[in-house]
This record gives sequence, structure tokens and C-alpha cells, in this order.
Amino acid sequence: MKSSFCSAGKMIVAIDGPSGAGKSTITKKLADRIGYINIDTGAMFRSVALLANRAGIECDDDKALEKLCKSMSIKFERTNGSCSIIVNGEDVSSKIRTPEISILTSAISANMVVRDFLLKYQRNMAVNKGVVLEGRDIGTVVFPDADIKFYLTASVEERGRRRFMELQAKGEDVTLNQTIEAVKKRDEQDANRKYAPLRQADDAIVVDSTSLTFDEVVDKIESMIKEKAGCNC
Repeated sequence: MKSSFCSAGKMIVAIDGPSGAGKSTITKKLADRIGYINIDTGAMFRSVALLANRAGIECDDDKALEKLCKSMSIKFERTNGSCSIIVNGEDVSSKIRTPEISILTSAISANMVVRDFLLKYQRNMAVNKGVVLEGRDIGTVVFPDADIKFYLTASVEERGRRRFMELQAKGEDVTLNQTIEAVKKRDEQDANRKYAPLRQADDAIVVDSTSLTFDEVVDKIESMIKEKAGCNC
């Protein structure tokens, strides 16, 4: 249910953070609350990784990746309260969330051809503001001048536990320890990639969700956005 959020002075809200911090869920809930458009940038990179994997394209094959990107269409659709990502007419929402695609996404997202393509795509989507974007470099690279930035994090154990619960619910055959190790590996890849590594923007507000529910995190972030917007509702 949307809150009575001010419609004046729409902003670009950037939410960055490591894998498993709850960015996707929290961003969706937040966008619903304040009536903003949710742009899941991580899902966009995952979609490229999915298509590259299907086509047998290597992560360093710039020419093939450029052709792939130019031929793909990406859009977000909300149906019955749920947001889906549609790529080339196919709903890939669940297909992009497997462990294999998660690991591949980190390598794909380090490719400058892919980054440049999606950066332009994302900026075009946000041209009218009133958007919430989440990823790993939204506040540092994609929108360094975002109106308000958050860095959402949680302990690696908690992030691994959350991912494990998600994968179990989908019937994936993984253990908690394996999932925690996969999260650690993803953290290392994201922090050490050559282009746009994961880091906290200097002016980002840190929100640690380790001991908070997602609704509590949304309450906290919404309150700070309202304060920034000068909203008294």
C-alpha cells in the first residue's frame, strides 16, 4: 500500500550494497510505498548473463556481447503486485536468480561493453526522476549526483542465510555453508573487479539490515527520503 508521499520534487534514490543485503526486495517495497518506479539494475546485468550463458558467449568476448546487448530489449512489468523483468518478450524473473547466473553476473558486470550499454539504458529510464535504483555502483558511477544515496549491508552470515532460504524455497540442492561461501566469493569478485568495483559512496547513508526485518529497513529509508524531500506527510 502506498503512503501519502509528496509528489513534488521527485528524486533519484540510489541503493547500493553487496549480494544478499536485500536490495531487490527492499527497493521494490520502497518504490511501492512512495509511488516511485523501481529499476532493478542487478536484474538487468543478470539478464545479460543469462542470455550470454544460453548463447555460449564468454565474458571477455566484447564483440559478441555488444551484439547481444544491442539486440535485447528489457522492461519491468508489475502484475498483481509483483514486478517481473521481461527480456526479449520472455519473463526471466526466476531464471536469473540461480547460483550459476549469480556467479556469472559478477564477471559479466565487469565487462565495459555491457556496463556502457546498461548505463545508458538506466539513465534513460530515470530521465524523469521519481525512481529508485539498486545495484553496486548506482551512487558511485551510474548516478553520482543522485538526490539521496543509501548503502545497504548485512553480515556475510546473514546474507548467506537469506540466500540459502531463497534457494531452498526454489528447490535448489545447496547447503548453508556452500551458500555463505558463494556470497563471500561474489563479494570478493565485486570488490576487486577492474571497472566500477563495489564500494560505498562517500555521501551514502549506511543501513545495516542484519538485525532488521525488510519492512523495518523500508520504514527507516522512507523516513529519511521524506526528510530529504521536506515532506511533512
